[in-house]
Amino acid sequence: MKKLFLVSLLSISLFATQNISQLAKDLNLQAGTKATVQWERIFSSQRHLVRYKLEGIPLCTRNKLKIYLIKHAADSEQPIVPGL
Repeated sequence: MKKLFLVSLLSISLFATQNISQLAKDLNLQAGTKATVQWERIFSSQRHLVRYKLEGIPLCTRNKLKIYLIKHAADSEQPIVPGL
């Protein structure tokens, strides 16, 4: 039973990550194009939220997107480079 719970939790986590990466792709946000501080600035400014069409996204999803983009930013340990 414990193993089943862990497998379920892992699959839910992977599914959520895929959804966030797809959302980033749909919004044309490529994590590796900006450094961590730039992503922080985008998500903290109402003007930038509007510019990148993020203002209509629920706060919970927006926070997950921010974490995903920062985790894979150009200056992170796991950058996602555009075009690869």
